[in-house]
Amino acid sequence: MSLTTISPKQLFELVQSGTKIDLIDVRTPVEFREVHVSFARNVPLDQLDCAKVSAGRTESGPPLYVICRSGSRGQQACQKIQAAGCANVVNVEGGTLAWDQAGLPVLRGKKAMSLERQVRIAAGLMVLAGVGLSFVHPYFIGLSAFVGAGLVFAGVTDTCGMGMILARMPWNQVPRPASDPASASQTSAQCSS
Repeated sequence: MSLTTISPKQLFELVQSGTKIDLIDVRTPVEFREVHVSFARNVPLDQLDCAKVSAGRTESGPPLYVICRSGSRGQQACQKIQAAGCANVVNVEGGTLAWDQAGLPVLRGKKAMSLERQVRIAAGLMVLAGVGLSFVHPYFIGLSAFVGAGLVFAGVTDTCGMGMILARMPWNQVPRPASDPASASQTSAQCSS
C-alpha cells in the first residue's frame, strides 16, 4: 500500500470549506501541549491502538489524518494503521512544524524540550560515560559502541529505541483529568506492525 500525504495548506483549506476532519497527533503529550493544531486530538504513537482507530472505517469513508512533529512518526503511524486494515489514512507532510511555519493557526502551551534533543543529550552522555569509564576497565568502551550502533540503526530504520523509552519518562507525560474521555482511549496497547 502506498502512503497518501497532504500538505498543511491543503488540509487547512478542507477545514475552511467545512469538511469534517479527524486528525490525530501522534507526538508525546508534552510535545502536543507545547504546540498543536487546534482540531487535533493527541494519541501518542507508543499508545496507538490501530484496531480501535481503524474500527468502523471504510475505504469510501472520510480519511483519518495523522500529524506528528515533522512527518516521520506520522508516516510510521499511517503504516501501522494501514496494516491493521484502515486503507484510508493520510499523513500530513512536514507535520506540526510545517503547519506552524505555513502560518496556520495553532494552540500554544508550556514549552518543553523536544524528544529529539533529549535523545541527543542522553546518547552523548552515554558515549562520554563509556569513554570515561574505559579508563577504569577497557570493556566499558562497549557502552559507546552500543550507543553508536543504536544511532546507526535509528538512522537506517527511522525508529529510535531510546526515543521510545524517553517518550515514556514522567517528564514527557502530561497528567489528564479523570473526567477527560481521551485518557481512557489512550491507555490501550500498542498495535503490531
